[in-house]
Amino acid sequence: MALDIIGKVQQILPQQSGIGKNGTSWSKREFVIETMEQFPRKVCISVWGDKADSLEQQYPVGTTVKAGINIESREYNGKWYTDVRAWRIDLATEEKAPDSFPPPPDIMAPSDTLDSGIGTIVDEEADDMLPF
Repeated sequence: MALDIIGKVQQILPQQSGIGKNGTSWSKREFVIETMEQFPRKVCISVWGDKADSLEQQYPVGTTVKAGINIESREYNGKWYTDVRAWRIDLATEEKAPDSFPPPPDIMAPSDTLDSGIGTIVDEEADDMLPF
Protein backbone atom coordinates (compact mmCIF):
# COMPACT_ATOMS: atom_id res chain seq x y z
CA MET A 1 0.00 0.00 0.00
CA ALA A 2 1.67 3.23 -1.14
CA LEU A 3 0.25 6.56 0.05
CA ASP A 4 1.35 10.21 0.20
CA ILE A 5 1.05 12.33 3.33
CA ILE A 6 1.73 16.06 3.68
CA GLY A 7 2.55 17.67 7.00
CA LYS A 8 4.87 19.84 9.03
CA VAL A 9 7.79 18.16 10.83
CA GLN A 10 7.09 18.48 14.58
CA GLN A 11 9.83 16.32 16.08
CA ILE A 12 12.81 14.23 14.99
CA LEU A 13 13.60 11.33 17.30
CA PRO A 14 17.13 9.96 18.00
CA GLN A 15 18.69 7.62 15.49
CA GLN A 16 18.66 3.90 16.28
CA SER A 17 21.12 1.36 14.87
CA GLY A 18 22.08 -2.25 15.29
CA ILE A 19 23.12 -5.47 13.61
CA GLY A 20 20.53 -7.76 12.07
CA LYS A 21 20.28 -11.55 12.29
CA ASN A 22 22.17 -11.86 9.01
CA GLY A 23 25.09 -9.77 10.32
CA THR A 24 24.41 -6.55 8.39
CA SER A 25 24.17 -3.25 10.20
CA TRP A 26 21.04 -1.10 10.03
CA SER A 27 20.03 2.44 11.04
CA LYS A 28 16.57 3.84 11.59
CA ARG A 29 15.18 7.25 12.53
CA GLU A 30 11.63 8.29 13.30
CA PHE A 31 10.05 11.70 12.88
CA VAL A 32 6.61 13.09 13.72
CA ILE A 33 4.60 15.21 11.30
CA GLU A 34 1.32 17.02 11.83
CA THR A 35 -1.10 16.93 8.91
CA MET A 36 -2.75 20.09 7.61
CA GLU A 37 -6.37 18.98 7.64
CA GLN A 38 -9.33 20.61 9.33
CA PHE A 39 -8.61 18.30 12.28
CA PRO A 40 -4.79 17.85 12.24
CA ARG A 41 -3.33 14.47 13.12
CA LYS A 42 0.17 13.59 14.25
CA VAL A 43 1.84 10.65 12.51
CA CYS A 44 5.15 9.00 13.47
CA ILE A 45 7.04 7.90 10.35
CA SER A 46 10.26 5.87 10.17
CA VAL A 47 13.07 6.10 7.62
CA TRP A 48 15.86 3.58 7.17
CA GLY A 49 19.43 3.57 5.86
CA ASP A 50 20.91 6.66 4.21
CA LYS A 51 17.67 8.62 4.60
CA ALA A 52 17.98 8.21 8.38
CA ASP A 53 21.48 9.71 8.36
CA SER A 54 20.51 12.88 6.48
CA LEU A 55 16.97 13.45 7.77
CA GLU A 56 17.72 16.19 10.31
CA GLN A 57 19.91 18.24 7.93
CA GLN A 58 17.53 18.07 4.96
CA TYR A 59 14.20 18.44 6.79
CA PRO A 60 14.58 20.29 10.11
CA VAL A 61 11.69 20.80 12.54
CA GLY A 62 9.12 23.19 11.04
CA THR A 63 9.68 22.09 7.44
CA THR A 64 6.63 21.08 5.42
CA VAL A 65 7.21 17.74 3.71
CA LYS A 66 5.39 15.35 1.40
CA ALA A 67 6.26 11.75 2.21
CA GLY A 68 5.53 8.65 0.16
CA ILE A 69 4.71 6.01 2.78
CA ASN A 70 3.92 2.33 3.12
CA ILE A 71 1.81 1.09 6.02
CA GLU A 72 2.37 -2.44 7.27
CA SER A 73 1.23 -4.39 10.33
CA ARG A 74 2.80 -7.54 11.76
CA GLU A 75 2.03 -9.88 14.63
CA TYR A 76 4.50 -10.71 17.41
CA ASN A 77 3.59 -12.82 20.46
CA GLY A 78 -0.14 -12.31 19.93
CA LYS A 79 0.07 -8.51 19.56
CA TRP A 80 -0.07 -6.47 16.37
CA TYR A 81 2.36 -3.67 15.55
CA THR A 82 1.92 -1.14 12.73
CA ASP A 83 4.83 0.54 10.96
CA VAL A 84 4.55 3.68 8.80
CA ARG A 85 7.69 3.74 6.68
CA ALA A 86 8.71 6.55 4.30
CA TRP A 87 10.28 5.50 1.02
CA ARG A 88 10.41 9.06 -0.38
CA ILE A 89 10.50 12.49 1.29
CA ASP A 90 10.25 15.79 -0.59
CA LEU A 91 9.79 19.42 0.38
CA ALA A 92 6.17 20.50 -0.04
CA THR A 93 4.41 23.79 -0.28
CA GLU A 94 1.91 24.40 2.50
CA GLU A 95 -1.42 23.11 1.30
CA LYS A 96 -4.51 23.39 3.40
CA ALA A 97 -7.53 21.17 3.13
CA PRO A 98 -10.68 23.06 2.16
CA ASP A 99 -12.62 24.32 5.17
CA SER A 100 -15.92 23.38 3.58
CA PHE A 101 -17.23 21.29 0.74
CA PRO A 102 -17.62 22.96 -2.67
CA PRO A 103 -21.14 24.09 -3.57
CA PRO A 104 -23.29 21.46 -5.29
CA PRO A 105 -23.62 21.71 -9.08
CA ASP A 106 -26.76 23.29 -10.53
CA ILE A 107 -29.55 20.73 -10.80
CA MET A 108 -30.96 22.22 -13.99
CA ALA A 109 -29.10 24.44 -16.36
CA PRO A 110 -31.17 27.20 -17.99
CA SER A 111 -32.25 26.37 -21.52
CA ASP A 112 -34.67 27.53 -24.19
CA THR A 113 -36.69 24.31 -24.17
CA LEU A 114 -37.89 21.94 -21.48
CA ASP A 115 -38.61 18.26 -21.92
CA SER A 116 -41.35 17.17 -19.49
CA GLY A 117 -40.42 13.52 -19.85
CA ILE A 118 -43.53 12.51 -21.83
CA GLY A 119 -42.49 13.87 -25.19
CA THR A 120 -43.89 17.41 -24.77
CA ILE A 121 -41.47 20.24 -25.48
CA VAL A 122 -42.49 23.62 -24.13
CA ASP A 123 -41.22 26.92 -25.48
CA GLU A 124 -40.71 29.34 -22.57
CA GLU A 125 -41.60 32.31 -24.79
CA ALA A 126 -45.07 30.97 -25.57
CA ASP A 127 -47.26 32.00 -22.63
CA ASP A 128 -50.45 30.35 -23.88
CA MET A 129 -49.13 26.75 -24.04
CA LEU A 130 -49.64 24.45 -21.08
CA PRO A 131 -46.96 21.83 -20.38
CA PHE A 132 -49.45 19.01 -19.57
